[in-house]
Amino acid sequence: MRLKLLYVSLGALALIVLPFALSDFRTGQLATVGAYFIAILGLDVLTGHSGQISLGHGAFMAIGAYTTAILVGHHGVRDLATIPIAAAVAGGIGLLAGVPALRLSGLYLALATFGIAVVFPTILKKFDTFTGGSTGISFFGSPHQTGHGTGVTILGAHLSNLQWLYALTWVIGVALFLLVWFLLASRFGRALRAVRDSELAAAAAGVNRSAYKVTAFGLSAALAGTAGSLFAINIAYVSPDSISIQLSLYLLVGAVVGFFGSIWGAILGALLIEFLADVVGLIPHVDTKQAGPTSFAFGAILVALMLLLPLATRLGAAVGRRGYPRPR
Repeated sequence: MRLKLLYVSLGALALIVLPFALSDFRTGQLATVGAYFIAILGLDVLTGHSGQISLGHGAFMAIGAYTTAILVGHHGVRDLATIPIAAAVAGGIGLLAGVPALRLSGLYLALATFGIAVVFPTILKKFDTFTGGSTGISFFGSPHQTGHGTGVTILGAHLSNLQWLYALTWVIGVALFLLVWFLLASRFGRALRAVRDSELAAAAAGVNRSAYKVTAFGLSAALAGTAGSLFAINIAYVSPDSISIQLSLYLLVGAVVGFFGSIWGAILGALLIEFLADVVGLIPHVDTKQAGPTSFAFGAILVALMLLLPLATRLGAAVGRRGYPRPR
C-alpha cells in the first residue's frame, strides 16, 4: 500500500514538472492523453472488473463531448460547469444501456455496444440543428470558455492555454484515478470481480449480479463522459469526425495494453492512443496523414494482444490484487 502511494506521489510530481519541461505542443498532447486515461479507467471498470465487453465507449465519450459543446456553444454555460453535467448525462445513458445488456454476454454484448458506436455519428448528423451536423460545434474564444483561449492566471502565475488545459485534465484524472482505486478496493470492487470470475458463485454468495453490472455500466459511461467533456474543452470543438468510430476500438486496445483487471496500466494505453501515429511516422515511406497506417498498426496490436489476452488478464489480476488498499 505504501509503495503504491509512493508511485502515485512520484507520478503526480512528474505530472507537475512535465508542462514546464516540454513545449506547448507536447503539453497539449499530454492533455489529450489525460482524457484518454480517464476513458480507459472507465473501460477497465466495465470490462476488466465486471467482465462486460464494450466496443462502444467512444460513443459515451462523444456524448460527454457534445454535452459540453452544446451547453457552452448554444446555452452559454461555463465550460467547467459542464464537466459534471456531461458525466451525469453519459452515466445516465450508460445505466439505461446496462439494463438490456444484462441479457447479453461475450460476443453478443460486444457487437451490441459496437452498434452504438456505429450508429451514433449518424444520429449526430441527422439532428444537425441541435448538434451542428457534419460541421460540428466550435466554442473557441467564447466568453464562456475559461481563459478565452489565451490562458489563465492562478495564484499570480500565468499559464498558457495548453498548460491550463493540461493542469485541468490531469487534476481531474488523478482525482478520478484515486476514486476508482479505492472504489475497486471496497466491497463494490470485490463484488464486481466475483461477478466477473463466476456469476453463479457470486449469486450464491448473495451478490446482486444485475445491480452491480448495471452500476458498473453507468460508472464506466460517466468516466467516459467526463473524458469526452475534457476532450471537447481541450480542442474547443466537436464534430462526428473528431470522435470517430475507430476511437472505441482504440480505447479497447489501450485497455488491453494496460492489462485488464488493473487500472495502473491505463496510462500506457492512453499514451499508445495519442502517440502511435507519431511512432508509425518514424517508419520510412509511411504518410501519417493517411488513416490506413495507424489503423493497421492498431489492428495488428489488437490481434497480437487478443492472442496474449489470457496472459494479460492474469498479469492484470495479479497487479490489481497488489494494487488495491487492503480492506479494514
